[in-house]
Amino acid sequence: MKITIVQGAFMPVPAILGTSVEKIWFALGKEFARRGHEVSHISRRHESLRNQECIEGVNHIRIRGFDAPSSLVQLKYRDLRYSIRALRELPPADILVTNTFWLPMLAPKLSRGRIYVHVARYPRGQMKFYTKAARLQPVSTLISKAICREAPDLAEKVKVIPNFVSRGVVASAEEEREKCLLYVGRLHPEKGVHFLIDAFKRMLANGLRGWKLRLIGPWEVPFGGGGEQYFRTLQEHAREINDSVDWVGPVFDSEKLTHHYRRSSLFVYPSVAGKGEASPLAPLEAMAEGCPTVASSLECFRDYLQPGLNGWTFDERAPDKAAQLAATLSLAMSNETKLAAARQAALRTAQRFTLATVASTYLQDFQEVLAS
Repeated sequence: MKITIVQGAFMPVPAILGTSVEKIWFALGKEFARRGHEVSHISRRHESLRNQECIEGVNHIRIRGFDAPSSLVQLKYRDLRYSIRALRELPPADILVTNTFWLPMLAPKLSRGRIYVHVARYPRGQMKFYTKAARLQPVSTLISKAICREAPDLAEKVKVIPNFVSRGVVASAEEEREKCLLYVGRLHPEKGVHFLIDAFKRMLANGLRGWKLRLIGPWEVPFGGGGEQYFRTLQEHAREINDSVDWVGPVFDSEKLTHHYRRSSLFVYPSVAGKGEASPLAPLEAMAEGCPTVASSLECFRDYLQPGLNGWTFDERAPDKAAQLAATLSLAMSNETKLAAARQAALRTAQRFTLATVASTYLQDFQEVLAS
């Protein structure tokens, strides 16, 4: 098949500035090419990358994009301008994969590929306009339900294909771990980082000793963070326990990130973004490295997180979220036997989400789309 992948206006490919969607499709494109398919990948231009090059069989075309603005109106306007540019660069194809807002509505010629919309975030009213799409592909059951509610006439076009663990499952549950709680993600209010710090403060006040909280991720708005004021608020909130908090900042290198997953005892993802999360990749990446997850009870985690087996959940709707999180963390940390069992279960779970397995599912679905 001839497959074209068009990423959004704000991040380059490879994912040198982070973000899981770009990382996922960069790896999928290479896997499709390895299996003999002709792949083109259009993404935002970046000064450190060539405007056109071939990487492991994938033809990369980079066009002018933008930094992400704080204004939603400006964001959609910039995405529109970028999508028009992408439209002019589309090569002939059978399948056109995109996660941009506007491209599915701009209706490129059929010779540029059947439109295959990758839905990695909670829909916000746009799905009903994607009538020309051949497939709407959410990454979780939660997003599938949301699409069907928003555009019931398009329900037959919806198919869930999950995210994958790009490195494969190579970790061991017996590896020595630091007494470290790890968070990897954007430093943003919707991620619950502020009450994660509050929960850790309470645990230290109640006698917890020898543990660290390690925070990895950007606070800058162009990278999806909550901005400088929010970051300063977090630092002030953690001032009393600063010796026990490790502010790492963003880590975009996958090998370095893997090192953090492997050395940590627990991964914490306290998101409260009920209509923002689709299927976060970081918890699954942590599980693939033998680091079980403590997460909120949002439905987006239910496709892979089984409380009490390969991780734990807490009630993010509780009036005192920090107290709920602290109690759940204390439960997970208090029993080394259960923690070791959760590591083994996390590794087994991650084996269902390998690149090879998910790539095969995509290719089979592409064939079904073409056959229809």
